[in-house]
Amino acid sequence: MSLVNQSAKTYSFKSVGIQDADYQQARETYVDNVIPVGIKTPLELGKTHEGIFKMHTDPIAQIHDNFRNLLLTNHGDRLGLYDFGANLSELSHELGAESGDTEAIKRIRKATSKYMPFLELNTFEPLIDRHDNDHVAKVGLRITYSIPKLVVENKQIEVLIYTAG
Repeated sequence: MSLVNQSAKTYSFKSVGIQDADYQQARETYVDNVIPVGIKTPLELGKTHEGIFKMHTDPIAQIHDNFRNLLLTNHGDRLGLYDFGANLSELSHELGAESGDTEAIKRIRKATSKYMPFLELNTFEPLIDRHDNDHVAKVGLRITYSIPKLVVENKQIEVLIYTAG
């Protein structure tokens, strides 16, 4: 004999969600006065209190992240902003030579003055690492910059472009 109750409902465990007490406990562990200022790249999934993606809470870290993205982006990569980026990948074989370095500096200055005019560019240094091989190299650049309005001086960023020579 089987017990069948015609008036019984079936519940899904997925419909329960988070208990109110669990939500409050998770919220209390998060510092409420920390305000996110932008999405951290490369994208990472956030924790319960952070939202769907990890976020920057420090404006200086967000500016550094945005500057790295500006340097690594080529024209046409960003939908709706064709000229966004420093467009450096086509110069990867020319970095280290004076003409290539000069062109890279011009492109970085142009992109920065348009999209991040609050940055003050200080120094540019090409990086070439052949690592015991004349045919394959890591080519990149190191830039020192300042953010005068935030009283940040001589912050450094390195960007690598991998290439075969």
